Amino acid sequence: MDFYTIVMVLLIIVIIVLIYFVGSALSLWVQALVSGARVGLFNIVFMRFRKVPPKLLVNAKIMAVKAGLNISTDEMESHYLAGGNIMRVVQALIAADKANIDLKFKRAAAIDLAGRNVLEAVQMSVNPKVIETPLVAAVAKDGIQLKAISRVTVRANIDRLVGGAGEETILARVGEGIVTTIGSADTHKLVLENPDMISKRVLEKGLDAGTAYEILSIDIADVDVGKNIGAELETDRAEADKKIAQAKAEERRAMAYAIEQEMKAKVESMKAKVVEAEAKIPLAISEAFRNGNLGVMDYYRMKNVMADTQMRDKIGSSDKDEQG
Repeated sequence: MDFYTIVMVLLIIVIIVLIYFVGSALSLWVQALVSGARVGLFNIVFMRFRKVPPKLLVNAKIMAVKAGLNISTDEMESHYLAGGNIMRVVQALIAADKANIDLKFKRAAAIDLAGRNVLEAVQMSVNPKVIETPLVAAVAKDGIQLKAISRVTVRANIDRLVGGAGEETILARVGEGIVTTIGSADTHKLVLENPDMISKRVLEKGLDAGTAYEILSIDIADVDVGKNIGAELETDRAEADKKIAQAKAEERRAMAYAIEQEMKAKVESMKAKVVEAEAKIPLAISEAFRNGNLGVMDYYRMKNVMADTQMRDKIGSSDKDEQG
């Protein structure tokens, strides 16, 4: 293969490459040109090398120009390369411009990169959103439980979307305000008669501070009477006092039984001592005989006295049995 053939082959390859890149970019350049969007042909060609979809950028640029917005192509490319959704940002800017909301491209891009839906935020600024709180239970001072559901109308605050708290914080604060308001009411009837007192007091607390939303109104959708918590607490307390009293009574009974058993043991001990002392009497009598301190007649007289005593005891016991 000679030099001329090699040059021709390389020239054909270059022409094919140019047709592939320039040819596909040419239609986009013409589309942008006739739409009034100034996007350079070579800029469209080099977008492929920068891994930027030319069609997406051209369509976004045309959309912005037709809406009267001045956004440079470099800003769009930069936002796309940073991981943003350029089409959603442009749509949000157009919606904000139509609604006379002051929103710049840098702020919209920052909101989008922060992970928030900037288009939805602009739409919420124009058309407020209603958030329904879950069922909130609270107890008034008279011990009656009330269950309330509220609807919170919020509007997105564009200036606080970056770094502001979300809907969960709004719901938590509103729920806390409802619990506080019901808990401070003297009776549950007062809340049932004036349910708007909840929304008024909660709204006065400025619950939207530090959030990405502005609370327009808080409306109580439903209030129901729950359990008599005060009565249940008193019942539980009385039951607990009863168990404590029973435990103390059982403790006293056990102590009395222990003392009784102790007394019985002492009685048996004394009886044993009496039996022991009685067992020593014959020995004492025998010793008295040996020493001459006791005569035979004295012994018989003592035996007669003991027999008379034993007879009287038997007669007395039999009389008691008959009377019984």
